[in-house]
Amino acid sequence: MLDWYDQNKREMPWRDCGNPYKIWVSEIMLQQTRVDQATPYFNRFMNRFPTVQDLAKADQQEVLKVWEGLGYYSRARHLHAAAKLVVDEFDGNVPDNWDDITELKGVGPYTASAVLSIAYQKKHAVVDGNVIRVLSRYLGIEDNVRSTSTKNTIQDAADELISEKRPGDFNQAVMELGATICTPSNPTCEECPIQANCVAYKTAKTEEIPYKSSAKKRPHHHIGVGIVMNKDEEVLIALRPDDEMLGGMWEFPGGKQEEDEEMENTVKRELKEELDIAVSISKPFMKLDHAYSHFKITLHAYLCELVDGTPKPKSSQEIRWIAIDELKDYPFPKANRKLTEKLMNLDKGQQELKI
Repeated sequence: MLDWYDQNKREMPWRDCGNPYKIWVSEIMLQQTRVDQATPYFNRFMNRFPTVQDLAKADQQEVLKVWEGLGYYSRARHLHAAAKLVVDEFDGNVPDNWDDITELKGVGPYTASAVLSIAYQKKHAVVDGNVIRVLSRYLGIEDNVRSTSTKNTIQDAADELISEKRPGDFNQAVMELGATICTPSNPTCEECPIQANCVAYKTAKTEEIPYKSSAKKRPHHHIGVGIVMNKDEEVLIALRPDDEMLGGMWEFPGGKQEEDEEMENTVKRELKEELDIAVSISKPFMKLDHAYSHFKITLHAYLCELVDGTPKPKSSQEIRWIAIDELKDYPFPKANRKLTEKLMNLDKGQQELKI
């Protein structure tokens, strides 16, 4: 495995850098995100926050703005909070032991194992989706890999197999094999360095292993939001609470459609509940679909006119009236960002935006 890795590993900006901070950031970004997606964000993040001290002293809004588009924004908030702890409690050094590194917000067993092994050559085996696939095929494990007992079996196997001298490279080698050779479908077994002893290969079960029970169907919600503009052609935006999904990000106010409710009435009701204002609907602005990890949405955005009331942040941290061209300066979730881009393009082209 290590010989194969030395000859075939892909170049990555955090690989072989010897910098625990960069390795830590990369591992946080690679949670739920492919290497090719994470790489440009990693480069942008490092350009802005080249050291843990730079990250620690930054404003959360700035951190979220640099992270914008990568998703799973709690990762950015936790990383920012953890950087402050590293600076305050560990003299700016990413911890090199299990007890200390797992004190950091957002660092669980997988991330701790990855950072300690890759940055410090500590013998901690990592188990992610790629490792589960490689080892379940290699060992012929046919049990449901969604189950805790199966995951524990694979963790035990990884702990036993990991290299004494090069634990970090071994972990990366197994993950690299899963990403490039031992793929979910149509694995290129003829190129695999451990093919000879692979049970799934020898028994022609590479398509059956790993076995994963069907995931629950993701619910689909319809969300109505209001793009409320005032006489100064400013638009109203709201800041989501830090302890909620997409916390710390800005959005256009709105919410989930109730059963048998007309979408325009959803927008009116939500803006009344969230901001204590009454609005009239001018016209539809945009409709788009977006998928999150556990549910899907169809977002319905409407241009609205303020009829009564002064907006109050009843369910958000803060609200602001801002000029349309200022939308680029605020961190928005991906679905809302599509709305801001259309707004800014229309405004730049001096097309009709007035309600």
